[in-house]
Amino acid sequence: MKWLYIAAGIALYLKFLLMPNPMADGSDLAIVEAVVQDSGVPNAVSGIIFRNRLYDTIFEVIVFTIAIMGAHFLLANERPFPRIYQFTDQPSIVLAQLGATISAIVGVELAIRGHLSPGGGFAAGVAGGTAIALVAITSSSEWMESIYRRWRAAIWEKISVLLFIALAVVTLMGFELPHGELGALLSGGVMPLLNILVAIKVALGSWAVILVFIRYRGLL
Repeated sequence: MKWLYIAAGIALYLKFLLMPNPMADGSDLAIVEAVVQDSGVPNAVSGIIFRNRLYDTIFEVIVFTIAIMGAHFLLANERPFPRIYQFTDQPSIVLAQLGATISAIVGVELAIRGHLSPGGGFAAGVAGGTAIALVAITSSSEWMESIYRRWRAAIWEKISVLLFIALAVVTLMGFELPHGELGALLSGGVMPLLNILVAIKVALGSWAVILVFIRYRGLL
């Protein structure tokens, strides 16, 4: 049986080696143009994610939510980390805060303009989570948790998921907002809203996971 697997692997390798690579032709560009026309946004990737493959995007958001709940559940019975080490030298603190500011600005820009340029809700959420992580390594964990509770970030995270699923279901039923002018900020129908909701979800979910791991695993 082992030799059969080896022969199959060699045959597959020879197939890739000897078969010519398919060349791009005009039909590929026609597909991209059709996606842009149907979605009403210049970013064809956003058009595919939030229109052609919206089912996948819904379950990606749900999987991310389950992962956050799993982190809370698996670490709930462990003891908090006795001591949390943080950056104390001023140059590291300044660089981390500067990086957090830049990441936050990039995250907001990607969330608002993700349907017009490369980027989108997931990338915006990652940028926002990066900003939160950079603040966390230079700030008190108690202060971070107090801010998280004060702004009710957990509730807003759940609201963003529910709104995303509701808008996605309405879109899948065939109801769409006007596309507007192609290339304008207010274009693409419901896609900018979906982008912003995904960004909020990913950023706040990352914040929750960061707080959990800091509490039970330490920072560095």
